[in-house]
Amino acid sequence: MTDKDSEFLKRLLATFIIEAQEHVNALSAGFVELEKTKTPEEQLKIIETVFREAHSFKGAARSVNMADIEKLCQSLENVFAALKRHEITLSPSLFDAFHKTVDSIGDHLSHQIPLGQSLISRLVLSLEHLIGDKRPADGEPVPDQQSPVTDAIDQPHDQQPLTPGTVRISSAKLDSLLLQTEELLSAKLSAGRQAADLRDVVAMLDLWDEEWTKGYPELQRLHHALKRKEKSRQAGTDLELTKLIEIFTENHARIKSIGSRLKTLTASSERNYHITGRMVDALLQDMRRAGMLPFSSILATFPKFVRDLSRDRGKEADLVIPEADIEIDRRILEEMKDPLIHLIRNCIDHGIEKPEERKQKKKPERGTVTISISQKSSSRIEVLIADDGAGIDMAKVKASSLRLGIVSREEKDTLGKQEALALIFRSGVSTSPIITDISGRGLGLAIVQEKVDKLGGMISVETYPDTGTTFRILLPLTLASFRGVLVRVSEQIFVVPSANLDRIVRVKKDDIRTVENRETIGLNGRAVSLVRLHDVLGIPRAGKNGSGQEHILALIIGSPEKRIAFSVDEVVDEQEVLVKSLGRQLSRVRNIAGATVLATGKVVPVLNVSDLVKAAVKAPAAPVRAAVEKAAIEIKGKSALVVEDSITSRTLLKNILESDGYRVKTAVDGIDAFTILRTEAFDIVVSDVDMPRMSGFDLTTKIRSDKKLSDLPVVLVTALESHEDRERGIDVGANAYIVKSSFDQSNLLEIIRRLI
Repeated sequence: MTDKDSEFLKRLLATFIIEAQEHVNALSAGFVELEKTKTPEEQLKIIETVFREAHSFKGAARSVNMADIEKLCQSLENVFAALKRHEITLSPSLFDAFHKTVDSIGDHLSHQIPLGQSLISRLVLSLEHLIGDKRPADGEPVPDQQSPVTDAIDQPHDQQPLTPGTVRISSAKLDSLLLQTEELLSAKLSAGRQAADLRDVVAMLDLWDEEWTKGYPELQRLHHALKRKEKSRQAGTDLELTKLIEIFTENHARIKSIGSRLKTLTASSERNYHITGRMVDALLQDMRRAGMLPFSSILATFPKFVRDLSRDRGKEADLVIPEADIEIDRRILEEMKDPLIHLIRNCIDHGIEKPEERKQKKKPERGTVTISISQKSSSRIEVLIADDGAGIDMAKVKASSLRLGIVSREEKDTLGKQEALALIFRSGVSTSPIITDISGRGLGLAIVQEKVDKLGGMISVETYPDTGTTFRILLPLTLASFRGVLVRVSEQIFVVPSANLDRIVRVKKDDIRTVENRETIGLNGRAVSLVRLHDVLGIPRAGKNGSGQEHILALIIGSPEKRIAFSVDEVVDEQEVLVKSLGRQLSRVRNIAGATVLATGKVVPVLNVSDLVKAAVKAPAAPVRAAVEKAAIEIKGKSALVVEDSITSRTLLKNILESDGYRVKTAVDGIDAFTILRTEAFDIVVSDVDMPRMSGFDLTTKIRSDKKLSDLPVVLVTALESHEDRERGIDVGANAYIVKSSFDQSNLLEIIRRLI
């Protein structure tokens, strides 16, 4: 064999392996579908489909001298032919033999695991044993006279026509072309910036010309006067001034000519920018489409995976995949395959109950795992992985977190549902009592979140006892380029991906409330935590930023269940950006996902939204003001009314405020406090909630409904720490809600200083 022939065979074999894997996936999916289908008509259709698939696979194997695979495909054909002739019936042992045969072929192709003659013989015997003595003597399947299979499928495989318009191309070549095309985006943005700069220069020239035109008549009169003097033979300075005016006039004509050429260049530059921009956008869009695949392309093997895993765990489960034809960047699909497997494994092992347990709960004995894909916007999709199992046991999650030292015993008892659910993504946290080959180590969900974060997505979870669990993943449609919002924090510019932004809001500083020592703002009737972005990023606050302004700008980031507001100094612009890696030396920088080059040539960081949310949750409560601001607050002469039925708590609060310079008066309950407020003026009210006669909630409501007292700041300090109580405190108009279990003297004083 010549070198040329050897190289051709090598390329042909590489092509076969790709095609063979598609055949393996199609056969596996067909077997799973056949096992689930109950009606004879539908079963016959699926049998016909897998029959054709096995026949095509056999022809492909023959063309590259893969005799072992050809022999196994022949045996599969024999069984399918017997099924079509109704000589044998479908049974669990038949499906086990199907899957074992195709799995062996798949392992051989994917992992180079040799089939071996003994394994081939066992597989062939197991298949032919199912047919018994009814198989044809020559080993070939007898064609069904009523079958639509024609002689055409018996043609050699290499003579089968290719699907029109289909061509195979190396993924590495495709990635290289896509990256080069994406680089053109920088050239497009730069061209747009140059066109804008030219427009600015033309505008400056127009302004200069306008001012020149205003003064030109006076210059002309002066010029004529000097000419008349020159005729009367007056020499000296006037003659020099005349020449200077003439030079000015000539320069004006030249500048007008330059301005005219600049306008022509500007128009040409803008025209080229629009043409180039359209071409770059169209090329980039086409290249992205070339690199995109339907989400269903990675789901083909999942039904069999669910079947095998559930059987291994002594359970029964079906995988339901509604329409999943939304196309997404192939690179994202490749990265998401393992996380999806982790989630499905989690659903089967931890969620779906065993048949007898489901029967006791009056559920169908077969559980259901659902994967659904939907498009949330033009730039992102949502992937839902849900099961109808037992749900997540929150007590076990908290206990596991406590054992690992992730939470303290006090924190464990005060965690809300969403806070506790977030713990399942921490490394090592598991609800499984034992470690098995597929679960119990607490690594699966941590890996999932890490992958999703890396792709610029977000993941959240919902769970209900005996109803099931749903994982919700938001993913971008493409990598590399995206729409981004440019924001200024102090004197630095950052980019926040638009896909992660819920909205941008302007908030009055007076509308900022404090709940559990944390600043919050109201959004759609709910309290949303407010975090200063410069604090999260560790950037010193510029002295002048925000001073004298009545509003702040805040970026609302996160899922509908858990939103966080990040305050920024300025929203500069929104544009398409091309994200660049920071290199291997900076492969993981906290809060930073990469960098981009603006049209001006300036390099700015792209923020990692997932890191920001994590950092915001861990951020210290209500930030302490700078020393300069603190010193500027005049406390002397300020008065406070402390409302508390417990004499110990009342005395403690009174002493704290008096030691900081406040004049303090006390009341034993809401009625007593409201009576005092009607006769005396105070700068702030600090009240308990649970009191006899009138609670702190009712007192706050009465204060807000009184015209004279409606603007009086109210701080509620209470032992009531449920989410409903916090929301009620904000609803009735309290400016701050502090839980006694997390009480901190310095934070209380800081909140009071801010409010008055």
